[in-house]
Amino acid sequence: MNTPVASQSRVLLMAMELGNKECKLRFSNLAREREVTIPSRDVEVLARTVKTAKEKLGLPADCRVVSCYEAGRDGFWLHRCLLSIGVENLVVDSASIEVNRRKRRAKTDRLDAKKLLAMLIRHTINGERGMWQIVRVPTESAEDERRPHREYERLRKERTAHLARIRSLLVLHGTDSKRLTKDVSKYRDWANKPLPEGVVAELKRELERLELLEKQIRSLEESREERAQSQKTASDKATWKLMQLKAIGMETASVYGYEFFGWRDFKNRRQVGSASGLVGTPYQSGDTNHEQGISKAGNCRVRHKAIESAWMWIRYQPNSALTKWYLDNYGPGSRRKRKVGIVALARKLVVALWKYVTFDELPVGAVLKAV
Repeated sequence: MNTPVASQSRVLLMAMELGNKECKLRFSNLAREREVTIPSRDVEVLARTVKTAKEKLGLPADCRVVSCYEAGRDGFWLHRCLLSIGVENLVVDSASIEVNRRKRRAKTDRLDAKKLLAMLIRHTINGERGMWQIVRVPTESAEDERRPHREYERLRKERTAHLARIRSLLVLHGTDSKRLTKDVSKYRDWANKPLPEGVVAELKRELERLELLEKQIRSLEESREERAQSQKTASDKATWKLMQLKAIGMETASVYGYEFFGWRDFKNRRQVGSASGLVGTPYQSGDTNHEQGISKAGNCRVRHKAIESAWMWIRYQPNSALTKWYLDNYGPGSRRKRKVGIVALARKLVVALWKYVTFDELPVGAVLKAV
């Protein structure tokens, strides 16, 4: 049921289009609109601009203020800042915002702010809840707990890049790159001659950076395992509990625990599947009716680990009900059918792990690791 506009006349609505240098604010009191550009990340100017907007639009100083901005690089500090100055804020999933479907459409920060404001009015005043998706904001501690395993993921990618560069330099001169050594002087080119000085110097620098990366990776591996064993927070407990299952290692358990199960409060399995992006997206129009694949919304790290852990689950939990279900329905099929089936298994597995962490329901037929 729509809320009458008259009862919302004391509301100041604010849409924010964030930029690296400037931030565009668009205000409305449902009768008039006002647009202001302020420097990015200037909290004092932001609070002063909100106060001025109330005066310019003829609203009392204690009126309700509702704002919104798109989730992006700025993260959630701005959300917490707005709450601290008495502003109700919504962080919106940018992929869920309606856009014009014409082949060419005008796009500027001003138009984006205007579009955000129009949708905020529909959400706040008219009570439309399904037109966009609101991001669930974690607490500061929960957000900070995600840093170690995300850094670990990034460091491993950097290590792979350095190893690939070292091997490329060796192959460039016809040198065997299968076995790497820290003593660069032992390498010989295709004619059994020492490598050129420039290549040797570059290899030494690459090896120095690689050694530093290896040290940081080992340090992160030790610290995150100690933190999981301490079980101080809900995320630590979820991570440690998942590690007790066969087929779930430290890396997978960290992503599930700190990104998903530790701080999220899921009500049912549908919310679990939706947040992981492992739900179908049907397309039906007239006689056309087909499935477009999974939505791929939500947390991409959880979705990737869910599919990886589904393959591992089949290998290390052969007697579980989930593995038997997969083999009965997709095992005899083609390679493509098995790949489709593994996504279905991943969704079932995520739901089963949620029940295991939340309600202590061990998946049927699953076994724990030996102590």
